[in-house]
Amino acid sequence: MAPRKKHGKNNTVRPSKSGFDPQHQHQLQDFYEGERLDLLLQSIQRKIESARVMDNSLPEKIWFKLQFAVGVNDVTRVLERMKPVTLPMAASLESECGSASPPPKAKAASLADVTELQAVLIAADSNPRWLTKHLPSLALSRNVPLIFLKDNKGASLRLGQLVKLKTAIAVGVKAKGNVINQLVDEILRGSSQGHLGTEWLNSTQLLPAPA
Repeated sequence: MAPRKKHGKNNTVRPSKSGFDPQHQHQLQDFYEGERLDLLLQSIQRKIESARVMDNSLPEKIWFKLQFAVGVNDVTRVLERMKPVTLPMAASLESECGSASPPPKAKAASLADVTELQAVLIAADSNPRWLTKHLPSLALSRNVPLIFLKDNKGASLRLGQLVKLKTAIAVGVKAKGNVINQLVDEILRGSSQGHLGTEWLNSTQLLPAPA
């Protein structure tokens, strides 16, 4: 039997050009952690602060709600309202991994009004793990990349800091066309090549992780 090829590190699960990544089960074992996690979160935090300065007309809590889907339930709701990819594999993936809640029976809003998620950040070391078990298949069925974080069971604390909460197991970045989305796009393009994105990696100073 020929030796099995080893897959390179990739910290995101993202659909292939045909809609799904057949190797997503292997990719689920890769994470942003250590210094790369520090750099990732600090860079996103700076873009959040920049976006907030440019748009401070709303109260902070409402502004964050417009930029992010926060928590497993909120992320699940937004993903379910998005138009699914019409591929046969979609049904089998959701059947295999399960779903937190059934899809809505009727869509009150038109597709033009549905909020789109650019990516979902997941604290992969949080417990219980069944809380996020359904997200990989659901996100892939909507062509939404996943970014997995790991920090010695503290990733949910780090992720919560981004959205001014104590903890957050999952955070979906809404597609708003702002500086946050520009950075996430660079992260995703960089991750597909096995790094965080050279344009901002080389220009960002790594700061100590928050205590």
